[in-house]
Amino acid sequence: MGIRASRRSVALAAAATLASTGTAYVGARNLLSGQADQARRVIPKSWDIPPRADGVYAPGGGPVERWHRGVPFDLHLMIFGDSTATGYGCAAADEVPGVLIARGLAEESGLRIRLSTKAIVGATSKGLSGQIDAMFVAGAPPDAAVIMIGANDITKPNGIGPSARRLGRAVRRLRGSDAVVVVGTCPDFGVITAIPQPLRWVARSRGLRLARAQAAAVRAAGGVPVPFSDLLAPHFYKTPELLFSPDMFHPSAAGYELAAKQLLPALGNALGAFVTEDSAEAALESRTGEDGSLLGRLGGLSRLWRRSTGVPAPIVVAAG
Repeated sequence: MGIRASRRSVALAAAATLASTGTAYVGARNLLSGQADQARRVIPKSWDIPPRADGVYAPGGGPVERWHRGVPFDLHLMIFGDSTATGYGCAAADEVPGVLIARGLAEESGLRIRLSTKAIVGATSKGLSGQIDAMFVAGAPPDAAVIMIGANDITKPNGIGPSARRLGRAVRRLRGSDAVVVVGTCPDFGVITAIPQPLRWVARSRGLRLARAQAAAVRAAGGVPVPFSDLLAPHFYKTPELLFSPDMFHPSAAGYELAAKQLLPALGNALGAFVTEDSAEAALESRTGEDGSLLGRLGGLSRLWRRSTGVPAPIVVAAG
């Protein structure tokens, strides 16, 4: 009887534990669902059309030259990804990250850079294949590509592994066309205070996991990952009022400039167009908050990645 009673007690305790765990799970799920609804009410939908400034950018600045057949250029740069790649939240074309990168690349390399934007507001990694398909339909592949993707894979939510693999396949297709590919990985959701806790913590955890998976997939496919969660988040935590647009979800012009400041040296280095180890210190200093412009301070990012808190250092793979 004692043994049977003991077994019965254990069974009842296990059942009680499972019941309480199930109740806690349902409660947590309901809490997070409610907070997701709250966040959707606070963060407006992306209805505006981002500024477009595709065309040819020449060294020395000056207005963009609209491209048509017969307009010469030396290097074709394409931008793929989501709303951050389009520059959603910018008020003027010169604030868009693609333009900042094209102008910086033209200035530092002395080349005429043709910019084409294939990114779409609201895109997830599932949409990258369609963007690349559209590229092949429109014409020849680019010499260089920049991808910014990941945030919408977290908010949907899409699986971390499948999202990273889709990104890897996109990079592999572009590399197969001899394009240099640089990828800004998933940002740190912890900086977005419009998302309440604990949902923000959950989103941040998933976002950091996705960023690591993306970095591995990009590197395996021959691209160069740029860890936004490591390089940008400290600045967004420090001055959110400066780096966020009014919706407090998308970056402001200053936020996009900061992102471009990290992407441009990686792109220039991968192309072999500029950036040497001698300028690595300048790149490190540019993260300390001085008031220099994006185009005034460019350099290697080797020390920045060595100081990264999570994503391994990128491996630069030259085109060819």
